[in-house]
Amino acid sequence: MTLVKICGVSDPAGFDAALAAGADMLGFVFYPPSPRALTPAAAAALSSRAEGGPLRVGLFVDPEDALIEAVLAALPLGLIQLHGAEDPARCAAIRARFGLPVMKALGIAEPADLMALADYAPAVDRFLLDAKPPPGATLPGGNAAAFDWRLTAGRAIPRPWLLAGGLTPDTVAEAIRQSGAPGVDVSSGVERARGVKDPARIAAFVAAARLP
Repeated sequence: MTLVKICGVSDPAGFDAALAAGADMLGFVFYPPSPRALTPAAAAALSSRAEGGPLRVGLFVDPEDALIEAVLAALPLGLIQLHGAEDPARCAAIRARFGLPVMKALGIAEPADLMALADYAPAVDRFLLDAKPPPGATLPGGNAAAFDWRLTAGRAIPRPWLLAGGLTPDTVAEAIRQSGAPGVDVSSGVERARGVKDPARIAAFVAAARLP
């Protein structure tokens, strides 16, 4: 069954909808420029609405260790997502220091961008293959942009991975078919306004991602 991550959850309605829909992972953003950003305390309050359930993922962009420490002091995470310019050595150092699996996001626009997978594979546990930010974008992800899903079709990705970038309830099934992705990640595609999740779109997205 396709894994589904709902990223940028920032309010109770979005959190509850992701749980009700059966999402596998919930992403909390700890990057202040993002409209979906949370403080560690706010993320902890959301996470405490339900025991167990989806894996809690912390999204960081070129973080200092102190920020990760502050987040982990407030709430347990099951996965650290690195969405900046972190190199393999930095990914490995974060994984070793905090004892948590790491998912590295890589921006994809052309086949050559996939060459970086081999360099990062020894240092991370998962990949998030996202579209490169469009010109003028100020965020590394969540820009509603997609890359050519056929680039990953039939390709051996050296770690478990999720597809991201421009996915919506209407496109996710076709994206999975074309890319061969074992999992998908969505943020802006299930929002009714920038940074505000739409419970109905979350439910529709998860259902569409799991169509036979």
